[in-house]
Amino acid sequence: MEFATLLKPEAVKVLTSASSKKRLMQDIGDLAQSVYDLNAGEVVDALNTRESLGPTGVGHGVALPHARLDGLSEVVGAFVLLDKPIDFSSVDRQPVDIAFALFAPQDAGVEHLKALALVSRTLRDPSICTKLRANPDAGTLYTILTEEKSVQAA
Repeated sequence: MEFATLLKPEAVKVLTSASSKKRLMQDIGDLAQSVYDLNAGEVVDALNTRESLGPTGVGHGVALPHARLDGLSEVVGAFVLLDKPIDFSSVDRQPVDIAFALFAPQDAGVEHLKALALVSRTLRDPSICTKLRANPDAGTLYTILTEEKSVQAA
């Protein structure tokens, strides 16, 4: 599994509007609707339902919200860089400025877990997060994410 199969270039966005976790979830839902033709309301509900089980803020300013959705045939993702960090109830209590949302079919099984592991492993690397934070351009962010995957696989 590679980032390029999970993430469309147009599913990478720099957000200036997210001032809360609730607003970020709505922005992710809107992005999923525009890029993957998913229902924004269903996406937000599914992300919030998953979030109620435990926060997906994994620490060091990174969140990995994820959900299973009807109507998907493959695992897809959306990457968001926030210009201002927000509280995300993360495990280390640090505000979040990087969010990678994953959406999986209801019956995705191991593919969902593989995608989550790939994203988690990549965004645990401080040098990758530093590069992402230093490049507030969606095209550059996509390139960093898709190129870093080939390095990670080695």
